[in-house]
Amino acid sequence: MHPVLVYTASRIGLFAVTLLVLWLLGLTNPLALIIASFVISGIASYVLLSKQRDAMSERLSAKIDHPKPQDD
Repeated sequence: MHPVLVYTASRIGLFAVTLLVLWLLGLTNPLALIIASFVISGIASYVLLSKQRDAMSERLSAKIDHPKPQDD
């Protein structure tokens, strides 16, 4: 599967899980819930998703370094 899709889906999933856990713990203010989920999931993804981030970075670097030839 495409590394960018895997990383993006993992980040969204981690955000959703964090949002659900904080809501179950009693955080009911919607703005505070979203901000806290964003911060916590961002920190967690930095630690937990390093392999996916590296794979995505390699894939993007390869695309930038070797663009497709254009037919003229």
